[in-house]
Amino acid sequence: MPRATVAGWIKASLFADAELTVRFVDTEEGRTLNRSYRQKDYATQCADVCVAESEDDPVTGDLILCCPVVEREAREQNKPLAAHYAHLIVHGTLHAQGYDHEDSEEAEEMESIETGIMQTLGFTDPYLPVAARLSRD
Repeated sequence: MPRATVAGWIKASLFADAELTVRFVDTEEGRTLNRSYRQKDYATQCADVCVAESEDDPVTGDLILCCPVVEREAREQNKPLAAHYAHLIVHGTLHAQGYDHEDSEEAEEMESIETGIMQTLGFTDPYLPVAARLSRD
């Protein structure tokens, strides 16, 4: 992904000052990082590692995207690759700012924010079923 494109997706998702690094990794590194930071022994499509020490600090951290996993998911979900990357970067940027989806209320709020940002960026709702997305693309 071009740096300017990724930066635009992040900027559209930020509601606070931030210093974020985006890393695109292979399966082996993705698995190692996921195991180190989340104690999960598999490569996940996107992980965020936040390092701000207090709520007063700027949002600081890394967004780690495992390219083979992102690409496989895009194919399986019949999503354009750029749309899937954009969604994961938006999702990770929101996580870095403290948004979560641990319960249904949080999930509904986060998905609503994500959908709005994605539509502002020119993408369809990432949570639409495949058939509905295809008819809109």
